[in-house]
Amino acid sequence: RIAVNQELKSLEIALRDLPHWIRPGGRVVIISFHSLEDRLVKQAFRDDARYTVLTKKPLRPSDAEAARNPRSRSAKLRAAMITDDANLNTR
Repeated sequence: RIAVNQELKSLEIALRDLPHWIRPGGRVVIISFHSLEDRLVKQAFRDDARYTVLTKKPLRPSDAEAARNPRSRSAKLRAAMITDDANLNTR
């Protein structure tokens, strides 16, 4: 499904373009449900100078949330802030 829908490529494009869509100081919050998606988000936030990471480690659902909502078990939330100069080139 991920390959057929080109979901990873779409995520890469979105992560590349988000700093142009959001004002400096704006926050980007992404919830991923698959390890490949999470890896792309983590690398983009770390390697692109236009992002300042707000969550050193991903936020995970609590045991209570996972019990109430089993599909949330694999969720990882990562957040970053757009830097003042979104026109910077990536590192």
